[in-house]
Amino acid sequence: MLRRRAMVRRPIARVGAAAVGTAVVVGTAGAVSHHQQSKYAQQEAAAQQQYDAAYQQGAVDAQAQYAQQPVQYAAPAEQAPGADLTAQLQQLAQLHDSGVLSDEEFASAKQKLLAG
Repeated sequence: MLRRRAMVRRPIARVGAAAVGTAVVVGTAGAVSHHQQSKYAQQEAAAQQQYDAAYQQGAVDAQAQYAQQPVQYAAPAEQAPGADLTAQLQQLAQLHDSGVLSDEEFASAKQKLLAG
């Protein structure tokens, strides 16, 4: 009978040791998992800071570039349109007076100039 008790106690002791071993493994796995999560979170935060810094630098560079570029406008015409029109009408009158243009051609050309 003594033998029977010893056999019963061994499996219980083995189960207890196995449970302790499993708890140690689970606890270690949890600690490793927590460490990895912390490490990845720190890496992600560092990458986000680098991205933010690069974005801010790009915004500053763009503002500086646009601030330095002078605004270019179209140059104003040197002659007034009326002065040019008067010169063309005088030229037509000279051609008419010299006989190069007939009365009808002069009137037609004059009408085109005045119409725009």
